[in-house]
Amino acid sequence: MAERWLTIAGLGEDGLDGLTDLTKSLIANAEIVFGGARHLELVSQLNLSEKRRWQSPIETSVEEVARLRGRKRVCVLASGDPFHYGIGATLAQRIPASEMLVVTAPSAFSLSAARMGWALQDITVLSLHGRPLDLVRPHLHQGRRILALTSDGDGPAQIAQLLTDSGFGGSALTVLEALGGPREKIRATTASGFDLIAVDPLNVLAIEVEAGPDARMVPLTSGLADDLFDHDGQITKREIRALTLSALAPRRGELLWDIGAGSGSVCIEWMLADLSLSAIAIEADATRLNRIAQNAALMGVPGLTLKPGRAPEGLKNLPQPDAVFIGGGGTDDGVIDAAIAALGSGGRLVANAVTLEMEALLSLLHGQMGGSLTRIQISRAEALGSMSGWRPAMPVTQWAWTKA
Repeated sequence: MAERWLTIAGLGEDGLDGLTDLTKSLIANAEIVFGGARHLELVSQLNLSEKRRWQSPIETSVEEVARLRGRKRVCVLASGDPFHYGIGATLAQRIPASEMLVVTAPSAFSLSAARMGWALQDITVLSLHGRPLDLVRPHLHQGRRILALTSDGDGPAQIAQLLTDSGFGGSALTVLEALGGPREKIRATTASGFDLIAVDPLNVLAIEVEAGPDARMVPLTSGLADDLFDHDGQITKREIRALTLSALAPRRGELLWDIGAGSGSVCIEWMLADLSLSAIAIEADATRLNRIAQNAALMGVPGLTLKPGRAPEGLKNLPQPDAVFIGGGGTDDGVIDAAIAALGSGGRLVANAVTLEMEALLSLLHGQMGGSLTRIQISRAEALGSMSGWRPAMPVTQWAWTKA
């Protein structure tokens, strides 16, 4: 018992009927069984010694489980696969895997894929349970298949409305309800024609994406079109942005500070590069800060952190960044010094200048500290009378530096 004192048992909607005799005995012989009301009801025939329902917030119960370490035989009841968006991953942060005995059941995604005839490795699976629905937006591409776990019975209709509003109203939707149990139901509709009522709170929504001619699709590369962002002209233009993201070189799990974020285009594209990435947009202008929040939601990264304030004062008490971007045309007022001080070893700083004063400062820093200094000049073809000519944009000087 000292070695394997915690059993995590995955349950399906078929309850005891879907469990092996060994799993039933592990649950029945536990001195304390934790679970939600629905899970405890599914195993009520086992005459459990002591039942404890999950508390809110659930971290309270997780702490309670951890305190029983090695003292009691404990069982935690979970839905399907406890390590696929489940409680198992949460418990594993506190309890070594060597002390757990985990019994899995098919996850809601596995059951949904089986019902749809879809290969799991070829589709996108998302948990929107307790998460913003905007997270689906980056995955909306023509022909993509998505399985989305929702929070409740209203979730499918809300996602259908989001799809319709974004130009994906023709997408085929299948609502898979209470899979694996006596209440199982599968119903099909479209996003724009969604008319299903009384949807079971336990549901997965299968989406076969159909993009209309005006669909708001988020491309899979950096340097997104400027018109995808709402802005007041304070935006790092797409070509410069692509080179800026390349210089920032995002790596898994890293945090970016975007100082003077403007429209938020750089930090939003940073977060789009990988789900593990995070960013803080530091912006003094309240109107721009609200605009950044709207842009982040529409681009599918609602988790972007917004920090009102002006650097360097607004940088105090923020978590340490792995990379910092400084845009705009102002001269240094301690901002670059504060950014350099905040970075740890290996941290990257990228600063763009469009004014002569800022360019002179970056040139000085390059001479003193090294890194790379690049002059970027973009020209675009525009009408010139009855013909066309090159219209140069303001040149940008970019300093990229890595802290030793």
